[in-house]
Amino acid sequence: MCRWLAYTGNPIQLETVLFREKHSLIDQSLHSRLGATTTNGDGFGVGWYGEAHEAPFRYRSVSPAWNDRNLREAARAIHSPLFVAHIRAATDTPVQETNCHPFRHNQWLFVHNGQIRHYQTLRRDLMLGIDPGLFGAIEGSTDSEVMFYLALTFGLNQDPVAALERMAGFVEQTAAKHRVEAPLNMTVCATDGERVVAARYSSDGRSRTLFHSTSFKHLHELYPHDPRIAAVGDDAFLVLSEPLVDLPDAWEAIEEGTAVVAHRGELRQRAFAPRTRS
Repeated sequence: MCRWLAYTGNPIQLETVLFREKHSLIDQSLHSRLGATTTNGDGFGVGWYGEAHEAPFRYRSVSPAWNDRNLREAARAIHSPLFVAHIRAATDTPVQETNCHPFRHNQWLFVHNGQIRHYQTLRRDLMLGIDPGLFGAIEGSTDSEVMFYLALTFGLNQDPVAALERMAGFVEQTAAKHRVEAPLNMTVCATDGERVVAARYSSDGRSRTLFHSTSFKHLHELYPHDPRIAAVGDDAFLVLSEPLVDLPDAWEAIEEGTAVVAHRGELRQRAFAPRTRS
């Protein structure tokens, strides 16, 4: 499968979480502890926002993340208050740049870990559910990108969690027509540069792992001399496939069937359940 993370807080170098930590995302690309695959070398991508309210930037490559010298240079140079990063382990679709996450549309970035089972069987019907006005923006062939454009179709701009629930419901409803059991396994993240929205759900209750950081204010008190924690500020937030460092009280597992929304220092959790259309 894949590994991903999303960060919001004080502007920091992307290098801080991509390379510097003991179990950084680059380390996870070679030595994932909690993923379905140990190695995630089928491409990578990073997406980030500047200080101004502008469309997000993106850098994607089919190279293994650990072997891309340009990524290391870019990660040193880029400071951002909100970014996402993804390392890919391909399943049923080709290793090509248009299949690398994050996917982008206007202000939105989207990453996914998991799969739609028997995607090639369901693909046509799923794609027909996408708003025709959005259809031309699809570039790749992954189930993940189709999930993103379904969420956009179902109102990601208005209510992100509800849109993701409708997307999940549509996948399951479509799968039921084709007699595909337990079709959906996902941890997903969508952000518009203001909110970070993540969800953990699978049809069979066996989703991939997902964690979020605990209060950085609390961590500052526990580890007052740790420069990694001091740099990010009290309102910082990380959501990620597996922890970057082994610090007690630093991470909390996100439960199955749960969505989290981080916005301006506030974290909200709610139950996540697919919504079907009548």
